[in-house]
Amino acid sequence: MLKKAAAMLLVCTGMATWLSCGKTSNGYVYATIPEPSQIAIYREDPASGVLTALPGSPFAGGPGVIAIAVHPSKQFLYTANSSQSDLSLFSIASDGTLNEVTPRTPVVGIPIFLAMDPAGSYLYVGCDGPSSVQVFAISTSSNSLGQLTPLENGNGQPYPPTQIGTAPLGMAITPSGGFLYITGTSSSSAQPGIVQAFSLSAGVLTPVTGSPFTTGRAPSGIAISPNGYFLYVANTNDNTISEFSIEASGQSLPAGSLTELEGSPVGETYQGPLALLVDNTGNYLYVANKTSGNVAGYSISSGGTILVLPNSPFGAGGNPGFLAIDPSGDFLFVGTQGGNPQVQSFSLSTSTGTLVSVANFGVGGNSAPTAIAVVH
Repeated sequence: MLKKAAAMLLVCTGMATWLSCGKTSNGYVYATIPEPSQIAIYREDPASGVLTALPGSPFAGGPGVIAIAVHPSKQFLYTANSSQSDLSLFSIASDGTLNEVTPRTPVVGIPIFLAMDPAGSYLYVGCDGPSSVQVFAISTSSNSLGQLTPLENGNGQPYPPTQIGTAPLGMAITPSGGFLYITGTSSSSAQPGIVQAFSLSAGVLTPVTGSPFTTGRAPSGIAISPNGYFLYVANTNDNTISEFSIEASGQSLPAGSLTELEGSPVGETYQGPLALLVDNTGNYLYVANKTSGNVAGYSISSGGTILVLPNSPFGAGGNPGFLAIDPSGDFLFVGTQGGNPQVQSFSLSTSTGTLVSVANFGVGGNSAPTAIAVVH
């Protein structure tokens, strides 16, 4: 089961997470490593982007730890454990180390994705076997702070998992917290893929009218612009990027519905696009091309269309599979999943979009990382 779940996450963007802060103190970078069930932890120098592994890293995580999400309070970190079908809650110490709060929370199926609303009230879990989304409320009570309970209806009964019909390959929530999007295959990998859209209200998922929306073959990573106007999908088998506008008002179309932009999808000259990331300014889109072994950079117009940067692509380690960004927006991190798995740090020019490699940092051993979170 672990190999199946890990393989699914390797063809999509990891649950890249960042939390805002200044640049005067160290940050911490967390990377999940499913095969040995470990979490690598680094101290990040916010001025240089250099990572230093904490003594003893990598540390023990849950069985098959594969995805990660951080609470906005920066007090807690959650992981999905694919080999045991449960979730772990960790408190984050001032030195960046993690302390697990037990017991773990069971889920139905194999959890492979985590997404949290911006307020930190709900945790959404994308699962395979069966393909579903499960919602957990996050406690604010002082004696159970951060703990998870299944979302309940008005009769005090847990909501059943929302069936999505296809294993999730990418998962993202809009910055407003109003909508959740999930990529998946259709009837076969040779057919166009789909993006399923749900509106969110007090944690409850409601399908957006017109969902699912069609995209390219084998869609994986999703990126949403900081203003919540545009959504991008990496179509791995087509080597393309689909561009969509997100209906905000619901006047001409249902709120949250997707409309493909003119000229979409945009073809890449690179192979195997997996993970996507829009920078903090909303001016640039970055694409991890696993087969080509690079990161492509694009400028984003005011209308949401993308145009490749003149100095793109930027060299990355073997099989780049996921992306994350520093809260300052000055550094971008790439997780590589080739023969020598690493986290690669890049400086990011907010004026040109150019990436310059800082250094590569090993995760410990030869097992591939699958997700990353950055906390300051």
